[in-house]
Amino acid sequence: MQHLIMTRADGVATVTLNRPEVRNAFNDVLIRELTETFTALGRDESVRVIVLAASGKAFCAGADLAWMERMAHYSHAENLADAMALATMLRTIHECPVPVIARVQGDAFAGGVGLVAACDMVVAAEHARFCLSEVRLGLIPATIAPYVMAALGRRMSQRYFLTAEVFSAQAAALCGLVHEVTGADALDEVTGRYCAHLIQAAPTALAACKRLLRDVGGRPVDDALVQDTAARIADIRASAHGREGMQAFLNKTRPSWLNTKTGEAS
Repeated sequence: MQHLIMTRADGVATVTLNRPEVRNAFNDVLIRELTETFTALGRDESVRVIVLAASGKAFCAGADLAWMERMAHYSHAENLADAMALATMLRTIHECPVPVIARVQGDAFAGGVGLVAACDMVVAAEHARFCLSEVRLGLIPATIAPYVMAALGRRMSQRYFLTAEVFSAQAAALCGLVHEVTGADALDEVTGRYCAHLIQAAPTALAACKRLLRDVGGRPVDDALVQDTAARIADIRASAHGREGMQAFLNKTRPSWLNTKTGEAS
């Protein structure tokens, strides 16, 4: 891979953006590599958690300037294809069946905020800053909007989409974009704690829970929703991991997705 580094240990795959010279900004190559990598990891049964990290001082500065310069000369059809590639990448991360934790060690601007919002959980260094800067460039945060608005809510999105102001990691946590803010020296420790929790869970249950969150959020509580959720719990109870997990709980034994000696992913 040209712009990504991937490492694996104990069921955790760490995917690191590696374009520090341009603040890990997007270009067409990085977008393609992220899409391909998350597609592959989502199908890999040995991967229990994915950590999305970045090298250098910034997490992701949005679009690469050289890439933006090329886009300025694109036709409408070329711009649409380019935007669809970014939208597909974000959706691939968001819908990955494996839980994804963003380890935000520095600033996330524009599309970088969308990348953060597409992840399931976000741990940020206390000095990290966030900014939805698109309107200052005559643009709008369109492809990232579904993920950012789901994290911030409509009212806070109205503020930050329209003002394009920079906001702190602490403000991002208050808005719901970031789950936990920590000192830079504790970032790995806190991220590891999240990983440890996730590895205790059944992989099929985590994937089903992610689908539940996507499908149920915002829906009215009506007959269709009641039937849907009842069917989901019936299905997971009858699944191999559901049956095994319940039996392990009742018999006070360890399910197969845990290593009997370490309690970590086998």
